This record gives sequence, structure tokens and C-alpha cells, in this order.
Amino acid sequence: MLKFGLVTLGCDKNTVDSERYLADLVAHGAEPVQDLRDADVVLVNTCGFIDAAKAESIEAIVDAARLKDDGQVKAVFAIGCMVERHKDELIDALPEVDVFLGNSETDRIVPELVERGLLGGSLVEHPGVRLFSGDLPQVRYLKISEGCDHGCAFCAIPLMRGKHRSFALDDLVREAQLLEAQGAREINLVAQDLAHYGRDRRDGNALPELLEALVRETTIPWIRNMYLYSTGITPRLLEVIAANERIVRWLDTPMQHGSDAVLARMRRPERQKTIRERLAQYRSIVPDLAVRTSVIVGFPGETEDDFNTLCDFLEEMQFDRVGVFTYSPQEGTRAFAMDDDVAESIKQERKERLEELQRSITASRYERFLNREARVMVERAGEAPNVWVCRAPWQADDIDGLMHVSVPEPLRQGTRPVPGAMLDVHVDQVVDDYDFTATLLRVADLPAQATPVRSSRALPLVGLDTTTAGSFGR
Repeated sequence: MLKFGLVTLGCDKNTVDSERYLADLVAHGAEPVQDLRDADVVLVNTCGFIDAAKAESIEAIVDAARLKDDGQVKAVFAIGCMVERHKDELIDALPEVDVFLGNSETDRIVPELVERGLLGGSLVEHPGVRLFSGDLPQVRYLKISEGCDHGCAFCAIPLMRGKHRSFALDDLVREAQLLEAQGAREINLVAQDLAHYGRDRRDGNALPELLEALVRETTIPWIRNMYLYSTGITPRLLEVIAANERIVRWLDTPMQHGSDAVLARMRRPERQKTIRERLAQYRSIVPDLAVRTSVIVGFPGETEDDFNTLCDFLEEMQFDRVGVFTYSPQEGTRAFAMDDDVAESIKQERKERLEELQRSITASRYERFLNREARVMVERAGEAPNVWVCRAPWQADDIDGLMHVSVPEPLRQGTRPVPGAMLDVHVDQVVDDYDFTATLLRVADLPAQATPVRSSRALPLVGLDTTTAGSFGR
């Protein structure tokens, strides 16, 4: 039996892809291993978003290739985003790698292994469209589309992922049901732009219809929307969020800057006026909505005045959380032809200043949740025996802090921190600006036992009309 190791780098969309590859390999009789030294084949799912991600991907590939010298690892596959963009250069630079497959070629993983005599071509019982590969099985990601049609000057995603393609609503609902059967208690919808969902299919289904279908056809407690361009956040979408308590009141919408001049050079559609109006609309339709955004500092031509304008605008807008990134020129983008005229030291200094400003804004914003009752989800046991680590609806997985819940002695009898359990808590304090302490009031809902998902090969992984969900982005 072929043993394989899978290294996943980059975003949550890459995680979804890796879970598909994992299921496909297991369907052909391969066995995943945690320790790469025990693997016959190592696959590295690369990220090519920015230079730091590329460097991390190359380091992971080189580390995997070194294992071939020890004799156990017979082949190394480099796959995914970075390979899609730089395949020819990588082939020249890394001759120790056996196979390079970009995003558009990953349906070749199994055939390449079969051709090398490393894997049999016959199918065994299929484990389902995806196999979990992370640390928190209660938190899963559902990729609803692939690619991007936006023309932002700084972004190379269209070069790696291609044009926008929405997956069929029925297939996405079925995949969500499979994830629920595997123990999912929170589904995070991901895409380059969730709000663009369905426009290319012209079947009457857009993001609001998908959300309503997921609420109707699953019992997953939390459904979260990650990464929406503001131009697609319609009143209808906001009304669906406001009307369904299982769709968490949280949005991630990238602003990228607060200076109109910089936004114009970035080829972004928004300006201060439209951002201001839309944010007010979001908050008026969805009470208690938490809004996260992202910004880039050090874009070509950004002056100190532009940066100060960004700071002032963030203070005015009062986002709940902001991710701050320094500009990194990417070959093939429109911005690559611009003079990268902001020194790296200045980029980093502006990033730190902005993060410190937002830290105080977040701490202030979070005070509105104090002395209120909230429903939170258990992640794990805390370091102290009477503390459980949880997240509130306004805290997305891995990026928005944690809720540390104290469990009073009478409630501790016969209880344990079950991942995915829903608790009702009293929110006590903001800690270190981003986290909270709370006190357990009651256990509201316990997850059902996850069940193995076994099915025929006729799952969204392969075999569908490629004009619909197809091979989900491959």
C-alpha cells in the first residue's frame, strides 16, 4: 500500500483542495501518514500569493526532496498555485522534484502515481468528497467558487486560479451535508469573492439562495461568510443574514486602503464615500454585525499623507478587526510595472503603526459585548481545569481571538469540553484587546457523534459535468 504525506501551505481554499486530493488518493488505496519520513510519496500543495509564501513553499519542497536521500521517500510532487505560475522556472531550479502540477493539472495526481508504478489504478470504497486534514474537525471550509474576475492591480490570484467559476448549488449543499456527517459544527464559506457567486451560472441562484439552502438542508449551527467584495453585498444578502440566526453576524470585506488616490492606483472599485455608505448600510440592516477588513500598506506611490488618511479612515469606520499586509510586487500584475518606491523598512513601520491603532479600536469595539449573554462554540480544554477555550460568533477561526470560559464548580460535575458544543455564557472582560473571559451559564447544544461517510464514486470529486461543479476548480 502506498503511504503518502501531504503538506498544505497558504489559504483555506488550499486546505479544501488538499482534502479533495486526500480523499482521491485514499479512494485508490493509498494511506496518509503524518510523519513525512514514513511516506513513499510526499505532495506539497504550494502557495504563490506573495514572496514570503513562495519562499515557504520552496523550503517545504526542498525539505521533502531531501527525504529521498534516506531511501523511504520515492517521489516528491509539487502542486498548486505557485506551480501554476512558475512551473518552468521550478522545473529548472528543482530537478530533485519528480512531478510539477499546477492548479489546472491536479487531476493528474493519481495517473502520475499509477504511471510510476507507485499506486494501483483500481478504486476502493470512496471515503467521501473530502477527508479532514486539520486540528479542529468541528470547523470546516466550503469553497463555493474558483478563480476571480476582478482586476485589482496588486493581485496575482487570477493568474493562478483563472477566471471565476461558481460551483453548482446542489453539489455544495451535498458537500456541506457530508461535512456535517463528518462532525462539522461551523462551515466557513470561502472563495476569492463570495458575493460573486452564481453570476456566471445564470440559474437564479446567488449567495443568498445558497445560504438559505444551507440553512434549510443542514443543521450546522454556524455558517460564516469569508471574503466578499463590498460591491456584491446587497440588501437582500444582508436581510438573509439578519433573518437566520445560524448565519453568524460577521463579514470579511476587503477595503485595501483608505486613500482615494491609492485605491484608484490599486484599481479598486470603492472610494471613501462608497465604503462609508456601505458600512453604514451593513450595520443598519444587521444589528451587532462584526465586520473585518484587510488593508495593504506600502503600495507604489503611497505617501505619508496617504497613510495618515488610511489611519484616520480606520478610526472613523471602526472595523472590528483589520488584517494589515505590506505590499509585495508580483510578476504579471499591473502593479508590477509600477516603481516599488516605498522602502521595506517604511512598509514594516507603517504596518506596525496601523496594527497598534487597530488594536485599540478593536478593544473599544469589543466592549459592546461585555455584560451580555452570548452563545459560543467550544474548541478545546484550557490550561486550567476550570477553563474551556471557545469562540464567539464574532470570532472567526484562527484570526479573531478566543473566548476563555470559566466553568463554575456546580456546572463542572459531569461536564467536559466537547469540541463543537454550544454554550451560553456571560461575557465578563476583554483581555489583551482581542480575547475575552466569560462564565458558563449553561450547555446549550452538544454535537452528535460524527459518522464515517462512505459512498459510491458518484460524488462531486469527479464524474460530474464540468460545466457545473465539475472537478471543483481543477
